[in-house]
Amino acid sequence: MALRVLPSTAPSRVFSRVFSSWESPSSAVGRWSRFFQNSAMLSPNLLRPAALSLNIPGLLSDIWDSVLRAVPKKKTSHMKKRHRQMAGKALKDVKNLSTCSGCGQVKRAHVLCPHCVSAHPTDIFSLAVTDKHILSASGTSSLKVHSTIDPDFPLVQSIDGAHKVGCHHVVTDGNGSRAVSVGFGGEIVIWSCNDGTWSMDGTTSAEITGSTEVWAVALSEDGQYLAGVSQDGHIKVWDLRANRQQIRDHETKGSFGTCLDLSADGRFIASGHENGSVYIFSTETGRMPFSLSGLVKPVRTVAFSPGGKFLAAAGDSKVIVLYDTSSGEQVASLSGHSAWILSLSWSDSGEYLLSGSFDGKVKVWSIDTRSCVATHSETEKAVWSVRWLPKAGKTQGFATAGANRSISFYREATGG
Repeated sequence: MALRVLPSTAPSRVFSRVFSSWESPSSAVGRWSRFFQNSAMLSPNLLRPAALSLNIPGLLSDIWDSVLRAVPKKKTSHMKKRHRQMAGKALKDVKNLSTCSGCGQVKRAHVLCPHCVSAHPTDIFSLAVTDKHILSASGTSSLKVHSTIDPDFPLVQSIDGAHKVGCHHVVTDGNGSRAVSVGFGGEIVIWSCNDGTWSMDGTTSAEITGSTEVWAVALSEDGQYLAGVSQDGHIKVWDLRANRQQIRDHETKGSFGTCLDLSADGRFIASGHENGSVYIFSTETGRMPFSLSGLVKPVRTVAFSPGGKFLAAAGDSKVIVLYDTSSGEQVASLSGHSAWILSLSWSDSGEYLLSGSFDGKVKVWSIDTRSCVATHSETEKAVWSVRWLPKAGKTQGFATAGANRSISFYREATGG
């Protein structure tokens, strides 16, 4: 390969001046004019363009030709790359819309109308379900009642002034004729349903003996017995048909009682506590046959299966533990939640267990396979309460509520 070039001294001087210093336009013109005036003294051979000849093997000629003709590609910006990555992954249009039968506004198909439930401006802490109604309690002073018969779940009643500083627990009996709510002020209010309308049953905590500092409550299936766990760990039982007198006082180890449940057959009472303890008491003997282990962090929820065979407990440990009520042994541990588990609910058949957590996830668990069969995550806020709805035909839906200040309904056991 023959290559003729200029001497190395002249080009280096020219380029070093141009790129290494800043000159005014007049000085730059003067320098270039003097350079071209003096160029007459240079040899003509030096000013003539050099002839360039390359000897390239035939095997590489095609490749070399393609390289010479290649055009540099435009650099792709980070924003353009990000747009390509997010193609098809952006927010999708909501298509499952319907019209609210109450106000006529457009709403999502399985969610309560936001215009009708605007009176819940704070977190919804508790849900209670009957065969016709679902009651919701929040940080406001009113309780809301929605119909479970109408597929749109319309608001049918608003109980204003139920609790002055809000309500954190509401429960109902199996017949749907009686409900009990507990407010943040410590008051306990008993409600009765007559002709589809809920009204106060004429009693508050001041008339219920020994109900001071009760946190969580539970009602028996027939509505006769009310059980409550207090902040000092005591479990007390009142007979609502006998002048609401206290008939039991079960003592635990004094840890804050966070949750409570009564078995459907009325044989057992279970409580969960802040220190991670779970206790089961017999309603017949008044004794504690089992002090259950397995959870070392606060227990947020306990729930008996419909037949009373199992007790499910969960909380800050992020694991659902199943206990056999006949032996007190731990028979299963359901893992999958990544945040505190705040609520549990069994389906009518006992085939499925529903759970809601602090990170907004709702899971449906199969008790036969001990596995999660569905996960719903429409919100990133805490789900304070989950409840199965009355069975409609062969399927059974459920409702969830929490910090997003709305109630969501799901029509299938394993899907929305």
